[in-house]
Amino acid sequence: MIIRTIIAAILSLYALFLTMRLNMHMFQLNGYKNDEHINWIKKNIRRQWLLGFGLVLGILRIIFPVLFIDIIIYLTLYLDIIVYRAMRRMNTKKKLVYTARVKRMIAAIIIITAAVIALTWIFAGYEYLTGVFMILISAQLCMNIIANIINHPIEACISNYYINDAKKKLREAKGLKIIGVTGSYGKTSMKFFLKTLLSEKFNVLVTPGNFNTPLGVTITVRNYLKPTHEIFICEMGARRVGEIKEICDMVHPDMGVITSVGPQHLETFFNMENIKKTKFELADAVPKDSKVFLNGDNEYIREKADEYDNKILYLSEKDGEGYRAEDIAVSQFGTDFTLVTPDGEKQRYQMRLIGAHNVINVVGALAVAHSMGMTLKELVVPVRRLEPVEHRMQMRENGLVTIIDDAYNSNPVGSKAAATTLKMFDGIRILVTPGMVELGDKEEEYNYKFGTYAADCCDYILLVGRKHTEPIRKGVLEKGFDADKCLVYDKLEDALAYAYTIKGQGHKYILLENDLPDNYN
Repeated sequence: MIIRTIIAAILSLYALFLTMRLNMHMFQLNGYKNDEHINWIKKNIRRQWLLGFGLVLGILRIIFPVLFIDIIIYLTLYLDIIVYRAMRRMNTKKKLVYTARVKRMIAAIIIITAAVIALTWIFAGYEYLTGVFMILISAQLCMNIIANIINHPIEACISNYYINDAKKKLREAKGLKIIGVTGSYGKTSMKFFLKTLLSEKFNVLVTPGNFNTPLGVTITVRNYLKPTHEIFICEMGARRVGEIKEICDMVHPDMGVITSVGPQHLETFFNMENIKKTKFELADAVPKDSKVFLNGDNEYIREKADEYDNKILYLSEKDGEGYRAEDIAVSQFGTDFTLVTPDGEKQRYQMRLIGAHNVINVVGALAVAHSMGMTLKELVVPVRRLEPVEHRMQMRENGLVTIIDDAYNSNPVGSKAAATTLKMFDGIRILVTPGMVELGDKEEEYNYKFGTYAADCCDYILLVGRKHTEPIRKGVLEKGFDADKCLVYDKLEDALAYAYTIKGQGHKYILLENDLPDNYN
């Protein structure tokens, strides 16, 4: 019996480590949010059916400590090890980052596990340990949630300390102008466009990458804010009502820009009214004697715009008060347009960004820069220098193939604009996409509509993963698209490999629209 327990312990410890690591990785990708991780478990429980089987074996082993159950347990543990090693190799897009928080959660899990094993040994005897090992391995499916709950007071104290330190640093930054930027989409592009334009005259700090959470903003302020900075452009992201307000309460923005309101993160927002309310938490935080810049092209924003006397609208080829673009000319080499100010002043601009949908964000950035004292003429050169943000309609040349990388995070508006942009290229136009996620009950509808748009814009449509792309394929085929040119692949690499083999006349353009993280694959 002792030897059987030792064998089970050796296999169990390795299997426990592998299952803990995978589920901790998914928990991190789910933003350390208990409710989001529970939803992920519900949707992906079949991926980890072995843990359920192991739980049953563990209970049986405690009730019936017989040899044949031990043999089945050894085989199951060996299978656990093989499967979870393979799953780790598949989850390579964004690896588990062993942050201080993750290390504290792992420590909590180790303490809980060790306590259960010790108590079992002391009060029940070592012969029950094999069954307990199996139950503990199965518990890794939700053990990170338990550790997160236990660690919450510690995490809250640590978070509050750093946030208060960031607030203090901001209070001491005399003369610093803080511009908040939020939106369902377009906020990251707006942030970097603003930096390019305003850096022509001011010393500008922006939140790097996707540092758009309270933690990301805190890190930016504590690590990067210098006394010489004159402007701080703070991107503000949210997945729930109140999260924009939380950031605003930290930084107290002097100005605000709302780039869009649309169906994004509906799984956590639940409805469009909540999304609209959350984005306008920024407008509510901007002082009444300052300015909030609103995308007048967006129907949801227009519905609330009249509530704000300090608003300045920016529009693209639409009538209305504010800054607007006219005479937009789009080609595969860039985009030209004329900016008209509220006072009727005009200036022609040229930029290398492709697609008419980029114009609205540039017009918004120009409106902010002009309102801060920069002349339209001195903004001509920085507009020409604007670069696409990484993975957002970013073009890369590779011989006779051009990759249009729009893989960051697709949404219903952006995906349609990307497909429309692909249509204007003269050559073989190939769309590669896994579809859109986090759209709640509307996910199937929006993916279906995307398929109908794509059918009119592409020569080939390569779908990645069957789980999310069936509605896209349905929309594509119902538009009369050739079924032999709408193919489904399990992996992005396989779809791209086929895209490169496609023969035909002219240059080849491959649009990568969205790239799902590991917790959606």
